[in-house]
Amino acid sequence: MLKRVKTWLGIEGVKIELLLPEMVKKSSGIVEGSVRLSSMNAQTVTSLHFKVIEKYYRGRRKSKLTDEYVVTEKEIPVLIDVPADEPIVYAFELPFDTIQSKMDELEGKNFILRGLVKTAKAIKAVKSEYRIEVQADVLGTALDPFDKRILNVI
Repeated sequence: MLKRVKTWLGIEGVKIELLLPEMVKKSSGIVEGSVRLSSMNAQTVTSLHFKVIEKYYRGRRKSKLTDEYVVTEKEIPVLIDVPADEPIVYAFELPFDTIQSKMDELEGKNFILRGLVKTAKAIKAVKSEYRIEVQADVLGTALDPFDKRILNVI
């Protein structure tokens, strides 16, 4: 009885860990990484859900605003049997495309105004932070394992 409850809640079940490169180039448009799956009991993973999220900050102190945008969302149907006490590594490629504001477009197109736009962005404290999230669907569990990591985009 206790083992069935543990399995249903995901306790001693599949654990997931994202393994990402140190830095990702914005111009490449692809995140290449892998997912390490491990478990104390033999279980089956049926799919992996990936999301790349941009957190966009602007403003200072009381006027600071933060928005989150889902840049990429992808579900990969897989059938991975995770044996007990033996990690499995699954490699993936996830395409992503960054969202550009009007100021970013102006900065990229016009080299004369590039310095002015960078100064305006510094004054307004504009910055973007990216993260990647993964969730695994495990057969027979109610609470699916997930992991998230900061993505260093240059």
